Parts: sequence; structure tokens; C-alpha cells
Amino acid sequence: MHLLIPYAASHAEGCQATLATLKVPNLQKLISRLNAEALDEGGELSWSPPHERALARALGLAVADGLIPWAALQAQKYPELAHLQGAWAFVTLCHWQATTHEVTMRQLPMQDLSAEESDTLLVAMKPFFAQDGITLYPHEPGRWLAHGAVFDGLPSASPDRVLGRNLSPWMPTAAQASGLIRLVSEMQMLLYTHPVNDARERRGALAANAIWFSGTGTAPVSLSGPASARPVVVTALREPALQDDWTGWASAWHQLDASQIKQLLDAQGRGDTVQLTLCGERHAQSWVHQPPTLKQKIRQLFTPPPIQGTLEQL
Repeated sequence: MHLLIPYAASHAEGCQATLATLKVPNLQKLISRLNAEALDEGGELSWSPPHERALARALGLAVADGLIPWAALQAQKYPELAHLQGAWAFVTLCHWQATTHEVTMRQLPMQDLSAEESDTLLVAMKPFFAQDGITLYPHEPGRWLAHGAVFDGLPSASPDRVLGRNLSPWMPTAAQASGLIRLVSEMQMLLYTHPVNDARERRGALAANAIWFSGTGTAPVSLSGPASARPVVVTALREPALQDDWTGWASAWHQLDASQIKQLLDAQGRGDTVQLTLCGERHAQSWVHQPPTLKQKIRQLFTPPPIQGTLEQL
């Protein structure tokens, strides 16, 4: 069993203050019984966050920043799309909030967007994309699969990197992205006066006023390893972390420690093969179960070190 936990820590001041009093005894005990693997080091401005890099490696994918082909992998799940070769991307409706000094990603994906609204916007958007050799296919309301040569080798920033942040560091800068930047502008003009947004504003919902490209790249022929060996991605910490709700984040950690972490600890105690991966804003750290050495057996007799130091390093 492998648990992969995004947003296990943050460098936000509120999180650092919360870490000082965070009590997760099962996590602390589990890590003391496992062996640490090499740290997956990254930066806060990497386009692929640590949890996406960790998941990609667990799936047997090559990891290049901003080029983990999530959209291509999704397209392979559709029988009617699986035969299409080449590169893919996700195109997602979102809401940009502009101020005097910056443009911020306020909502991604759009909330309360119906399938009917999504289909109506897709019909309006398709001709613009077709002019650039890009074909859009339905995936989920407000998010489509895009197939086109322009996405081959084009880095893109994960939605988890841009939500709630200034978009300036995350806009694609490669020469091949010039057509996509123009498409973004065209979609902003299209969406600004579209009846779907008029109806959303009347009911108090944010307008879908922009699009975001992500998950770009070409998928491998197949993923390595059995599906049963793939990690369980824990999402409980994501929302409070993205909302800077560190009280809620700590509460989610407490619940996680008492449930899935406890289950992993029990499995380790039975001698099962277990793995834990914690991901912060920069780095990801994995621990794996191996037969304990004499040194580890002795160490387990003593109180394990505080977990705060481990989380702060992420």
C-alpha cells in the first residue's frame, strides 16, 4: 500500500505557525519505522508540483517540468480517442481577476458550471481552436481534452500551481506558445459577451472569463506496473491549504492521522509492504518498508523525533 499526500506542508506563515503545535502521532511513529528514500528536490516555481512529480514517477512516467502528459493519459481511457497519436492538453475554463498590478487565478475549475453550459461554450470555442489545428473533445463540464501538435514538448503549469496566485510566472513563454496566447485572448473576448456568462452573473456566479492549458505532452505506450501497485492520492489537505485555512488543514491532518495513516501503520506492523510519500511546495519525500536493521530496532525503542522538522523541510 502506498499513500501519496499532497500539501503535507507549506512555507506560508500560517502553516509554519500551525506546524509548531501539530500532533500526528501515528505519522510520527510510522516514519520512524520506515526508510527514507532520496529527496525529490524542486522549487516553488517549478511548473509541476511535487505531488504530480511523485505520482508520475510512481506510474513509471519520465518527469520533465511542466511536461507530465496527464491529458494524454486521460485521452487513452476513451476508446474513441485512444487511437489518436500525438500530443494533448487540458483546456479548462477559469476566472481571472485583474487588478492594477497583477492578474490572479481566482477560480479553476469553474464551480457550478452545468453540462449544458459547458456544451454551449464548447460549440462556440471549437472553430477558434480548429484554426490552429487543435481539436477539442468533451471530458467534464468546463474542461476539455485538446489534441494538437502544438502541445508536443510545450511545458505548462499545473492548475495547483496557479490557483490563487499571480499568473505572470506561469504563462507559457516558448516560441510555439504564441498561437495559444492569442487563443487565450480570443477566448477572453468571446466569453466576455457570451450569454452563458450573462446568466451566471445574474445568479451571482463568477463568470468563466478565461481558459488555462495544462497537462501537456505525449503519453507513453503504456504505464509500468500493475494498477494495484499505484499510490492512493490523499486529497484531504488540498482545499484548506489552497484557501490558507490552516486551522482546517490541521483538522484534516488529525483526521488523516487517525484513519489512513493509522491503517498504513497497522499494515507495516503486520509486515506488509508499505510506502508513504509526503509532498510540500518544493520537495517530495518517500519512505518505504524494508526489513529493519538492528540500529532501527533499537531506535524504535525510543520516542521518535518530532515530526515538525520533517514537514518543514518539504
